[in-house]
Amino acid sequence: MSGSKKKKVTKAERLKLLQEEEERRLKEEEEARLKYEKEEMERLEIQQIEKEKWHQLEAKDLERRDEELEELYLLERYFPEAEKLKQETRLLSRWKHYIQCDGSPDPSVAQEMNTFISLWKEKTNETFEEVIEKSKVVLNLIEKLKFIVLETPPSDLQDKNIIQYQESILQLQELLHLKFSVATEILLRQASTLADLDSGNMEKVIKDENVTLYVWANLKKNPRHRSIRFSETQIGFEIPRILATSDIAVRLLHTHYDHVSALHPVSTPSKEHTSAVTELVKDIKNVEKAISKEVEEESKQQERGSHLIQEEEIKVEEEQGDIEVKMSSAEEESEAIKCEREMKVLSETVLAGKHWRTDGISNVSYKPKERLVTFSLDTFGPVTLIQDAHINMPYQSWELRPLDVNKVLLTVTTVFTEIQIQIKENLCMLSSIKLKDKKHISILEGTWMTPIPFIIALKEAGLNIFPTRHSHFYVIINNKVPLVEVKAYRQMALLSSAFAFGWSKWNLLCNSTKVVFKVREHLTEECTENPNWALLMFSGDRAQRLKIKEKSEAFSEALKEETEFHSTLYHMVKDFASKEAMEKVRSSNCQFVNSVCHMLLSTRLLSYS
Repeated sequence: MSGSKKKKVTKAERLKLLQEEEERRLKEEEEARLKYEKEEMERLEIQQIEKEKWHQLEAKDLERRDEELEELYLLERYFPEAEKLKQETRLLSRWKHYIQCDGSPDPSVAQEMNTFISLWKEKTNETFEEVIEKSKVVLNLIEKLKFIVLETPPSDLQDKNIIQYQESILQLQELLHLKFSVATEILLRQASTLADLDSGNMEKVIKDENVTLYVWANLKKNPRHRSIRFSETQIGFEIPRILATSDIAVRLLHTHYDHVSALHPVSTPSKEHTSAVTELVKDIKNVEKAISKEVEEESKQQERGSHLIQEEEIKVEEEQGDIEVKMSSAEEESEAIKCEREMKVLSETVLAGKHWRTDGISNVSYKPKERLVTFSLDTFGPVTLIQDAHINMPYQSWELRPLDVNKVLLTVTTVFTEIQIQIKENLCMLSSIKLKDKKHISILEGTWMTPIPFIIALKEAGLNIFPTRHSHFYVIINNKVPLVEVKAYRQMALLSSAFAFGWSKWNLLCNSTKVVFKVREHLTEECTENPNWALLMFSGDRAQRLKIKEKSEAFSEALKEETEFHSTLYHMVKDFASKEAMEKVRSSNCQFVNSVCHMLLSTRLLSYS
């Protein structure tokens, strides 16, 4: 008989096995419970220790807060010192103008401006060349008036003065435009003597640094001459047959300044904004006045900043019809920037100053190599190239790093461009522009200017990285509490001579009452391949070094081991900085610190990145 018989398990044995299995399960559960309780106790104990340590650090921070704020206040003397120097510069400028005795009026004195305008109004029969020469003085006066409004502190500038300056600007703009029109009429009276030998029609080009005039008069009325191009230029136009046989003249007035947009009076919302911010800083000992003043200046600049519109004006005396115009831009603009622009025409119903419109323009083409724009118009009127004011916002990243003594490099990277700005003393300079990683040459490069003229020049060149108080309506931003931003920018400026600062992705994840950025000591101009950045979080009243790194997977506000809280960024970096770096910070130039702060406030890197 093959095989073996299976042994039967008795009921008693089965019960015993079940009992043993149950005992094992209970034992494992008990061991797991004890392990969990132990781990939970250890966790709670660690939490308690960390909580006690946190409270101790908070208490220590609170204990030395007054001392740290007092030391910060002493450092912030740079800002009033810089303002005092600005005031002295303004007074010196007025004195130089007074002793110059060149016949030009003082733009800040209403009586002198009124006399200048009245005398020029009375002058008649001026040639176009004479008006162009006079326009240099007029445009210089307009620029000076704008800078007076922008650069004078609110405390020294009354509303009536602002209105006076704006009225002077408007009168000068209107009178200059009228003078150009009258001079064009005088020129057309000489049309027969200026006739072209080949076509028999009048053709005249007068070119200057600010204005270029192209005038064509149809003397022969030859229907075959419908395509006109001014000699030795790329400027020309085509007219329909009906106009080719009519008594007409065409003027193309290309100005390098905006003479079409009306000057709207500046209202006082900037003051309302300022008072709101000032209300927020009541609890700040000894720095209330300085901070509110900085915010006022920033708000005033943004509210009253100019927005240049490059334009070509086309006018005709009689008939309307289809006309094709070819133009080449005289500005140093990139293809990427130019492609972001639209051709816009101002129709007859909009001449009262309502808005620009795009209808009436067709067949628009742009040849990058020839820098040639071609388009057709349904009617004659002013034409302008307009760029989206917020195309460079929000920024992709930014970095501020020292270059030399009282000299830094601010790099702002946008979707299309990388803009590098050097700042030294009270001057700024466009260092370089990269478009899609390719260097682009700009006429602004290498030119040092004070901050406000520099900002205006960049905006006019299509490099707008300066948000206004309304920009958040057009750009998705990482909005931060204004007071936190202002405090951060001021203290970053104070440290900028010895420390580099940079964008951090974690700034997007912390709430609006806090900002996060990278910082490291930087005493040499050389750039290291793998810099050792520290991550700082700042709430305006407390600075702390974060435990996480830029490449960490998740955001945490946990404090880095063996670090403490501080009331200021200055004292936070002092914990890990060298004596040389802190000495460099304490010996910074006041104008340099003020200029860096001005650029940080103007770009608002922490909210618009």
